[in-house]
Amino acid sequence: MKVNFKNLEKKIRIKFKNIDLMTQSLTHKSFDSIKNNEKLEFLGDRVLGLVIAKKLLEIYPHEREGVLDKKFASLVNKNTCLEIAKKINLDKYILTFNSHNKKIKIEDKIISDCCEALIGAIYLDKGLNSVEKVIINLWDNHIKKSVVTEIDAKTKLQELSLKKYKMLPTYKLFSNTGPRHKPLFKIGVKLMNTKYFISSGKSKKDAEQKAALECLKTQKL
Repeated sequence: MKVNFKNLEKKIRIKFKNIDLMTQSLTHKSFDSIKNNEKLEFLGDRVLGLVIAKKLLEIYPHEREGVLDKKFASLVNKNTCLEIAKKINLDKYILTFNSHNKKIKIEDKIISDCCEALIGAIYLDKGLNSVEKVIINLWDNHIKKSVVTEIDAKTKLQELSLKKYKMLPTYKLFSNTGPRHKPLFKIGVKLMNTKYFISSGKSKKDAEQKAALECLKTQKL
């Protein structure tokens, strides 16, 4: 079955030298049990990860590894690949059949896998520089929006304490006042060599976060 990929090539700004690679990248195993996109999807997943990791290091050269890891995960997961694929109407080009030789409904996983397989095909056909340009162009908005909330104060303090003292911070509930519908918790936290830093909050979690933040302000990060 021949498929016209001209519109898709325009959207990704790539002209394939070997159109068979492009076809294979969009061929589900239900259509062809041998020449399908499974290995290209495997390759594309790795290429995507490499390009996104490199881009994040360029954008955030001083960011901590933990934050970079969260940003990375949000950019290479199946949901993001699915959004990218739908943006370029990739599902229109995917080749699938069921046991009765009828085109089956294309599941989201198949679409996102094809997105990665297409990346693998571009890499093999055009090389790393070209596939990097395609990925950065398609993922541009997602990269700009990859504002993963900064790791919370309690987590930061835990990482710091484990690194410096090989032990967790100590939290202590000093008081629980106010009516049941509007409680006020006063909680303190200390590291091995510090006093308790005490803060109040409407919940234990809120009070712990505030106390951890006060403690962090006194530490060299």
